[in-house]
Amino acid sequence: MVALLRLLRPHQWAKNLLVFVAVLTAHRYADAPAWRAAAQLFVAFCLCASAIYVVNDAADVAADRAHPDKSKRPFASGALPVALAWLLAPLLLGLAAVMAQTLPREAAWTLAAYVLLSLAYTAAIKRVLWLDVLALAALYVLRVAAGAFAIVVPLSPWLLGFALFLFVSLATLKRYGELAMANGNGLDGRAYRAADAPVVLAVGVASALTAVLVFALYVQSGDVRALYTRPIALWLAAPVLLYWLARLWTLAGRGAVRADPILFALRDPASYLGALALLAVFWSAL
Repeated sequence: MVALLRLLRPHQWAKNLLVFVAVLTAHRYADAPAWRAAAQLFVAFCLCASAIYVVNDAADVAADRAHPDKSKRPFASGALPVALAWLLAPLLLGLAAVMAQTLPREAAWTLAAYVLLSLAYTAAIKRVLWLDVLALAALYVLRVAAGAFAIVVPLSPWLLGFALFLFVSLATLKRYGELAMANGNGLDGRAYRAADAPVVLAVGVASALTAVLVFALYVQSGDVRALYTRPIALWLAAPVLLYWLARLWTLAGRGAVRADPILFALRDPASYLGALALLAVFWSAL
């Protein structure tokens, strides 16, 4: 049972909390049907994510056995038979389809796009320079978009733009952190070389600053006045975002961000303080 749980990687499900973003940004706090639809979508995304991890581990089992850390994965270590993947992955995807069946069609199609892009990333995209970063960012944006479709609210271009640049920055940060830990070497199985680090840093930091700029433009737009009684208070969120992103990039350069930056943030006390500060800012602006 422990090996099966490790195979499904439930700690990665935290990323799927992004489907609840639309409930919050649309101010549907007291809308029980919206929360139920988002929760249903969350479960569907978790099932799909686990299915993708199962397929990925089965496909990479030979390479994983030669890796010092990945060799401990259930398939690579022999804790579970590789043949289990071809039974478990379809089962998980089938359960996800059942969960998504009663959701709006746009949400279900977005979930399907997430699965297809994830499989394409595993099969080929992860080895293509910069396309891998864009695909990773798109997987996060698809979660946000699916959440909006699930509760039938328009997908705000401000939210879409902010999410796009933010997750491009975080996906780039993942590659930069890996280069920082490679001690002057390239990345095995990736298209990045040690000499690429300055360019990766420049693109990632520029994307982070662009995300904050999009947020600042949103605060000045007419759209914000329809949702907040004190929109001027939202300006306080900009320095919080800048602090959080600058800190992550600094730690990545030191080789301290050894995992997905989202998962790193979930174990980082300073990130929790930043999240509380953002909640306080948005609450004061209501």
